[in-house]
Amino acid sequence: MDNKRLEQLFLTVQKPGRYSGGEMGSVIKDKSKVDVRFAFCFPDTYEIGMSHLGMKILYGLFNEREDIWCERVFAPWMDFEEVMRREDIPLFALESRDPISEFDFIGFTLQYELSYTNILNMLDLAKIPLRSADRKDLTPLVVAGGPCACNPEPLADFVDIFFLGEGEEVDLEVIDLYKEYKAKGGTDKQEFLKLASKIEGVYVPSLYDVEYDFEGKIISYTPKEGAPEIVHKRIMRDMDKSYYPKNFVVPFTEIVHDRAVMEIFRGCIRGCRFCQAGFIYRPVREKSADVINSQAKALCDSTGYDEMSLSSLSTSDYTEIEPLLSRMIEWTDEDKISLSLPSLRIDNFSPELLEKMKMIRKSGLTFAPEAGTQRLRDVINKNITEKDIMKSCAVAFAGGYTAVKLYFMIGLPTETDEDIIGIAKLGQKIVDLYYNVDGRPKGKGVNVSISVSTFVPKPFTPFQFCEQISKDEMRRRQQLLRDSITTKKISLSWHDSDTSALEGALARGDRRVGEVIETAFKMGAKMDGWGEAFNFDLWLEAFSKSGLSTEFYANRERDVNEINPWDHLDYGVTKAFLIKEYSLAKCASTTPNCREKCAGCGANKYGKGVCFEKC
Repeated sequence: MDNKRLEQLFLTVQKPGRYSGGEMGSVIKDKSKVDVRFAFCFPDTYEIGMSHLGMKILYGLFNEREDIWCERVFAPWMDFEEVMRREDIPLFALESRDPISEFDFIGFTLQYELSYTNILNMLDLAKIPLRSADRKDLTPLVVAGGPCACNPEPLADFVDIFFLGEGEEVDLEVIDLYKEYKAKGGTDKQEFLKLASKIEGVYVPSLYDVEYDFEGKIISYTPKEGAPEIVHKRIMRDMDKSYYPKNFVVPFTEIVHDRAVMEIFRGCIRGCRFCQAGFIYRPVREKSADVINSQAKALCDSTGYDEMSLSSLSTSDYTEIEPLLSRMIEWTDEDKISLSLPSLRIDNFSPELLEKMKMIRKSGLTFAPEAGTQRLRDVINKNITEKDIMKSCAVAFAGGYTAVKLYFMIGLPTETDEDIIGIAKLGQKIVDLYYNVDGRPKGKGVNVSISVSTFVPKPFTPFQFCEQISKDEMRRRQQLLRDSITTKKISLSWHDSDTSALEGALARGDRRVGEVIETAFKMGAKMDGWGEAFNFDLWLEAFSKSGLSTEFYANRERDVNEINPWDHLDYGVTKAFLIKEYSLAKCASTTPNCREKCAGCGANKYGKGVCFEKC
């Protein structure tokens, strides 16, 4: 279809800027002069995908090479999908508007489980067979990476190659192998996949056979044709030398996080037992303050953004945070650029840090106690006390803040009703504290916002063995919390129980769950992360048609010796360490953070990071 007709169709749907391309910073190349075309697919809407830092990094990295053209692809919203199917428009990339079926690689980033049906829908819109076994030609190769790739098995039948860990190096190594293979006249897809499986960080699911017992539990994973028994993740060892873009694509339309973002370190020292990111991104690797400052300024200069967010899993754990902020304030103040610091820790929120923050940001503060009682905070290894929480809130109130947002979870292992009620009690204590703090803003009330999500056991965490509470129990505990709040100065919000229940089933799914995903998709499931599109009953029917159940995957405690669908993959932390941490959790015993004492998780094998600061 010609561009003029396509642009006319854009105007018939909401937010045509989602599909038009042409933004400042987007990369246009002559396709006849590149060797490899890579379609970077984000399986959600433009507004969500354009906020994703990983896409910005890899888009810039790939396009810096003259031989590669990386283009962006997003899941169309339902109104434009209807137009595409009616007008027979195959899924296209924003930069060239060429069908992605013409590309060498179609790469998906796996950020959350509820995007899985969107992946199938995007392949279907591209007129590409869903299953890897049905795609006989060498191209297009369907590849995937991102945090959910740590358990790739639910998508194993659809994806040719998974990239485990951080992609900056391994992605290019596979692309270079592909170039070399084609230059030698290679055309056989299976032969190429066998060659690719030799690269560290590359998992080719078709090269592994899975055997199950009569209960549906895994007996074995068997590699074949020379594939490695264990596939190890890849990491960037030196963040100062790691690629970071000098420019971002600046969207025409509003996106979720419409600002410049500067990554300051990867990994986390804390070891919260529920947190998948805190384990799969180990070890901690910081960028130096000089590099962060220069990269941040270059990014703001090139994009024109007037807000800069410092990105990490725990920003206040950055060892040079205060000198870094002092250095950045020198030019952000002059250029009228605001700085935001997400992911602050309660136990190291100091008056000095507050003073810096008052110079850069005037909105409310956000902390994550996660649990309402000390016993349960010890179970999850949060390593903060109520005294820490109250002290940090007092510092904030004395410094002029009147709003605090607190994140909690329900359904954590060993949780009781007392722990649920403890969330409301803690919120009330913070309200009462506000009115007893000297120096608080006079004549202003306080707002304590409590946001509650439901615990989902995730692979490569000590809680990967735990059962998830049932959907009915989720709702009962949510109602108990609501009934326990007795003041309008506390506002309460929570995540939908149906989506949490499905996430729990998909997160620890095995290869058989692929049939469930495909069945659900063919029955109409897509955009499952959006309330207006999600249909849990449809998913239950898909599980039933596939002879499986959500309870098997989500609502049972797993024996620590059971073979998990991800046990043949290595993300740095050992299974023995996770078992040890699970045992400590059951008796509410804590483990010090990595800077206090090495816990022996296994991540020191990478030879650089916080593991070696005190060892």
